[in-house]
Amino acid sequence: MNAYIVIIFLYLIGLTVMNFWLSRKVKTRDDMMVASRQIPWGKMVFTLICTWIGSGTFIAGAEFAAKAGWSALWQPAGAWIGIIVIYFLASKIRTFGQYTVGDILEVRYGSIARIVGAIAILISFTVIVSYQFKAGGYILNAISDGAISNEQGMFMAFLFVTIFTAIGGMIAVANTDLPNGIIILSSMILSTPLVILASGGWDKIRAILPDSHFQVISPEFGGNPYLKIPAIGLSGMLLLLGVQSLYQKFYSARNPKEARKAAGFWVVGTIIIETVAIVIAVFASSYFWKELQSGGIDHAAVIIQAAKRMIPLPVGVLLLGAATVVVISTGMNYLLSPTTTLIHDIYLRFIRKKSDKENVSEKGMVILQRVLIIMLGCFAFLMAWKMRSVLESAYFAYTVYGVAITPALIAALAWKKVTKIAGMVSIISGTVITVSLKLAGYIWPQIMVPMGDPNGDPFGIPIIYPALAVSLITLVVISRFTKPPSKEVLSRFFPDEKA
Repeated sequence: MNAYIVIIFLYLIGLTVMNFWLSRKVKTRDDMMVASRQIPWGKMVFTLICTWIGSGTFIAGAEFAAKAGWSALWQPAGAWIGIIVIYFLASKIRTFGQYTVGDILEVRYGSIARIVGAIAILISFTVIVSYQFKAGGYILNAISDGAISNEQGMFMAFLFVTIFTAIGGMIAVANTDLPNGIIILSSMILSTPLVILASGGWDKIRAILPDSHFQVISPEFGGNPYLKIPAIGLSGMLLLLGVQSLYQKFYSARNPKEARKAAGFWVVGTIIIETVAIVIAVFASSYFWKELQSGGIDHAAVIIQAAKRMIPLPVGVLLLGAATVVVISTGMNYLLSPTTTLIHDIYLRFIRKKSDKENVSEKGMVILQRVLIIMLGCFAFLMAWKMRSVLESAYFAYTVYGVAITPALIAALAWKKVTKIAGMVSIISGTVITVSLKLAGYIWPQIMVPMGDPNGDPFGIPIIYPALAVSLITLVVISRFTKPPSKEVLSRFFPDEKA
C-alpha cells in the first residue's frame, strides 16, 4: 500500500477516535442539531468552509475546468455573490435562531410551505450526499493506484460519512471541520505554484490547450454553452443563498455578532479555495492533455492526479488529504441537515401528538436521528451506484433547491411585503417544474439537447431558467394581490423596525 493511502487512512482513523470521544457530549436535540449553540466564530469559519467546499469543488469543478477551461470560473463565481449576500443576513439568521429553514418558511408562509420545503431539502441533499460518496470512490481509487476500486472507495466513503454523522451530530461535524478546513486551505495555497511550475507555466498551457479553454464561454462544454455555463454559476449562487446546512451552522453560533464575523472570514477563504482549485485543474489538464483525450484519465480526476504526479509528496499528500476530507465533511453536513428536517419539520411538527410533545425524550430523539442518518446514508449510497456525472448531479441538486427554496426564503428574511400565499405557490411551483423538466429527459429524450441525453437541457434551455422565472414571478405577482403579513409575523424578522 503506497504512502499516500497510509497517511490518509491514519488521519481518518484519528478523526474516528476523536468523534467517538466527542459523541459522549451528545445528550440532547440541541447537541445533535446545533451543538448547543456554542460554536465560537473561529471554529465556525472552517465549518462554513467545509460545508460549502466539497466534491463540487475538487471533482465537479475539476471536471468542468478540464472540459471548458477558464469558463469553469462561472461555477464558483455565482456562489461568491451568494456568500456576500449571506454575510449581511448572518446575524439576522442567528437572531431567529431555530433549527431548520422550515421554521422560517412556516412562520412566513404556513405549514404547507414547511412540508414542501422539507421535500425539496430531502431530494436535493440526498443527491448531494450521494455524489460525495461517488467522489470518494474516484479519490481513493486514484490515491491507491487502482488497488481500491471506485466501488470499494465509494463504500468506504459511505461508511466514514455515515458513522461520523450518526455518532456525533453537529458536535462531531464542527470539530471534524476544524482540522479539515485548515488542511483544505493550506494545501490549496501551497499546491498552486507547484502545479503551475510543473506544467511549464502560462506559455506552455497556452500552446497545449485549445483556444476554447481561454474563452469566457467555452463552446466545448456542449449543448448551448451561452445558457448552460452561466446557469451552473446561477445554480450555485441560489443553493448557497438558501442552503439549510449553512443556516444550521449560523443557528449553532454563540451569538449573532459571532455569526456575522465568521461569515466575513468565510467569504475570503472560500474565494481563495475555489479560485485556486480552478487554476490547479486548468494547469493540470494541460499536463495530462493527451491522457484526457485518450480516456486514460477521467476529467473529474485531474486535481487528484496533479496531487500524485505533479507535486512533491509532503504537499501532494496534503492536497489528496484535502480532497478526501471534503468528501467526509460535506457528506456529514448534508446528511445531518435532512435528518434534522425529518425530525424537527416532519416528526415533531406533524406526526407526534401534541399532547406528547412536552414529554419528548431527548435521548429518544437523538437515537431516532441516528437511525435516520443511517437509513438516508444507505439510500444515498444506492443512488451513487447509478450516477454517471458528479457535475450533472451537482447541477440538478443545486437547481431543485435553489429555485424551490431560496427565492421564498430570502424574501422571508429581507422583504416585508411577501405574502403567505405567494411564498407557498413559489415553493411548490419551483419544485414541480424542476422535477418535471428533469423527468422529461427520461420520458421524451428527443426533446433534449444533446438529443437523447437525459442530462441535457429540454429544447436547449437549462432547467434553472424557466423554473426560477416561475418561482420569482409567482412570488412577486401574487404578493401584490394577496393579504399582507401581520405585524406579529413581521416582528419575528424585523424586530427593530416598524412593520
